[in-house]
Amino acid sequence: MARIKVKNLLLRTYIGFNPEELVNKQDVVINFEIETEISHQALEVDEPVDILDYKTITKKVIALVQDGRFKLLEVLTQKILDLILEDKKAKWARVEVDKPHALRFAESVSLVMERSQQSHTMTQSHGMT
Repeated sequence: MARIKVKNLLLRTYIGFNPEELVNKQDVVINFEIETEISHQALEVDEPVDILDYKTITKKVIALVQDGRFKLLEVLTQKILDLILEDKKAKWARVEVDKPHALRFAESVSLVMERSQQSHTMTQSHGMT
């Protein structure tokens, strides 16, 4: 197993439910980790053979965040986690979203969520029954 980390992805989005937050984009800082298996073949030939494409996942996260509108930090974090786990090569993921200057006297407020591919599958199957 290997763990890929994307650190301090600085994006702007609509986040919050106060009147000024509904009309002004704000900074968010996103960090995520993904556990994945790396094939021996990829390591032997130094080619992207059957590996998780973290660049594509990051582009999807950027699009989701920049094009979206979110009232709750919890919803934004959950949507990012769901998006990452859509890739079956992602065995486990952890997402942290920081909202800088959300509280007076605090540098930021952050929310962390993590889940494995197995619990993601179970959650989805419960929704279908």
